[in-house]
Amino acid sequence: MRASMSSLLGVATLSLTLALAACGGDSSRQPPAGAPSVPPPSEPEPGGAACEGGEAFESTFAAIQSQIFERHGCTQNVCHGDARSGGLDLRGGAAYANLIEAPSSGSSLPRVVPGDKSRSFLWLKLAAKTVPGSVTIAGSPMPSGLPAISEDELDAVRLWIHSGAPESGTVNGTEALLSACLPDAQPISIKPLEPPAPGEGVQFVLPPLEVKAASEQEVCFATYYDVREQVPVANQDSHGRYFRYSGQELRQDPLSHHLVLNYSGVPAEDVHDPSFGEWTCVGGERDREPCEPLDLGFCGSGQCRSTVQPGIACIGFGPPSANGDPINYQIGGAQQAQAYQQLRAGVYAQVPMTGIVYWNSHAFNLTTKDAVLNGRINFYFADDQRFAVVPLLEARWVFKPNNPPFTIDTICGFHTLPQGARLFGMSSHNHRRGKRFWTELPDGTQIYESVLYNDPTKQTFDPPIEFDSPSPEDRTLHFCATYNNGVAPDGSPDPEAVTRWSRVPESARHTFGRCTPVACVAGEIAAPCHGEDDDAVCDSAPGAGDGWCDACPITGGESTENEMFILLGQYYIAEGYPQPPDDFTPGGIASE
Repeated sequence: MRASMSSLLGVATLSLTLALAACGGDSSRQPPAGAPSVPPPSEPEPGGAACEGGEAFESTFAAIQSQIFERHGCTQNVCHGDARSGGLDLRGGAAYANLIEAPSSGSSLPRVVPGDKSRSFLWLKLAAKTVPGSVTIAGSPMPSGLPAISEDELDAVRLWIHSGAPESGTVNGTEALLSACLPDAQPISIKPLEPPAPGEGVQFVLPPLEVKAASEQEVCFATYYDVREQVPVANQDSHGRYFRYSGQELRQDPLSHHLVLNYSGVPAEDVHDPSFGEWTCVGGERDREPCEPLDLGFCGSGQCRSTVQPGIACIGFGPPSANGDPINYQIGGAQQAQAYQQLRAGVYAQVPMTGIVYWNSHAFNLTTKDAVLNGRINFYFADDQRFAVVPLLEARWVFKPNNPPFTIDTICGFHTLPQGARLFGMSSHNHRRGKRFWTELPDGTQIYESVLYNDPTKQTFDPPIEFDSPSPEDRTLHFCATYNNGVAPDGSPDPEAVTRWSRVPESARHTFGRCTPVACVAGEIAAPCHGEDDDAVCDSAPGAGDGWCDACPITGGESTENEMFILLGQYYIAEGYPQPPDDFTPGGIASE
């Protein structure tokens, strides 16, 4: 399946880890003398230290233990203390081990899945009481018989899970939510994802990627794989060229805006093309030695990886494929620490048994300590193989958001599904200034809404929505998003929320994300100006020296200081309508 340029740009966001804020703006661009110097806000929102009057804790989890489990009565003897209600002991020293990937007695869901609140029974039980009707759970909402935890406290639990549910360390953004004083954030390493059992699936492992302190980088590199010996005949296509899977799970350290895995379509004989650079072992006993990519045992316990190169969505990376297209299709990805999707019964995706894949990582490190990004993707084999999944990736308007500083604007797009489509999944992607994303059916019925850019809603439709009308108008989805470029809740200009030239990372300045300041952020705030050298026109009085020309219109780009606008989803074609060919290789089942 050949990808259009707009689709390729869209793939840059499918990944789409954890979508936190961009960092690493132009440190040489300082506010003029007299202008207020305020560091870029941390992410995820909301955040910020709350150390004045807050109780000190050694970690986010320690604060959750005290401020939520203990303060709200969860550790009482009759509850999750001596009584161990539901088999769960939440007392200090026992709680963490009893939560992380531990089975729950009232559900098939684990108590906490690092990175995935929607499969974490603890979060669902708490959310059911704090926000009634927001989730469906088995049993009683929690805390049972006691007042609900606050929405801020629930959001702190969400952020903790979203960032890998670490036992130690500070999850950025939880200090204020928990009224706590916490140590400075350090890089967090998530518990590695266990591979599928033999005969049940295969695992692709990201070669460890170094991420320097206070840096942001979007990069591409290649690896070669061969899973022929791991795939039972029953889970292959009739010609033995593809393995078929019905489920996928990704887990990565929370140091990433997105991680995407693409099947390149580049034939193995081109693996030594000069465009890949040098192939080198990463990790293991032969770390940093040159390697032979087609010899999967060459690096021992390490991996053979091509040269890491900067690039957006791997566009232009590597040699042209046999089809003349540098990227054939996406086979996995997420924009969070954990992503999981199980296709509907009978629906499958398929991937060639061998080939060259491109890893596209948009990694960042908001801390002062160098880190290493690790990631793994599991593919779970499909036993029921009736319908090929078709990815919905509508990115024709990916860089359409462009409203001026200190304004709010809504933009819309549309996507027409083929006749016979059965839509069963939907998600979305935008960046930090996208405040609401929604989708409507042709009759105006809203079927999707997301209000968190860095934790977008992953909607499942059961039963699937059917699109059988012969009229394209009756099969056309309409989707919109609202973007706030620096308007405070009271309607006043907010210099800390507007797009800022000084905060757009250098890596984005020369691509799609370049912006030119047109409004003031200090002095005469919101007054017009003309470029980063026009600070004087912003002065509160002639010669005051307190003006700063730094606010830009929203610009499309890969960093979260820029914007995107993408509709995502999955469907299949019902029986009785033309089906995709047997060699259809859609990939794209990831929820992001």
